[in-house]
Amino acid sequence: VQLQASGGGLVQAGDSLRLSCAASGLPFSIYAWGWFRQPPGKEREFVGAISLSGASAMYAASVEGRFTISRDNAKNTVYLQMNSLKPEDTAVYYCASDSTKMPGRRNQPSVYDYWGQGTQVTVSS
Repeated sequence: VQLQASGGGLVQAGDSLRLSCAASGLPFSIYAWGWFRQPPGKEREFVGAISLSGASAMYAASVEGRFTISRDNAKNTVYLQMNSLKPEDTAVYYCASDSTKMPGRRNQPSVYDYWGQGTQVTVSS
């Protein structure tokens, strides 16, 4: 199983970025997917998650209304569109797969099976 996250970079406050997570070695369509981030010197935190069908998503309060998760089952890829970026969004961003089918727990890292290697996002003020 390989989850390849990409799309990070250095941007200014107010800019946008789209992260991608390409998955291989697992049946992409039967997983829900989540994004987490780890700011410098802090613990990993939940960003958002998308359901198997893609019809529903949940977000952390800190990113609600600015970030959007989507998925393309044909491309085995999940995306994180990040708009109106703030310096406090600076972190390493990780994608992860969830096979538990427990929507109420998708904000918890423990329910995720596989993790990508992370991609750095740095937002300057």
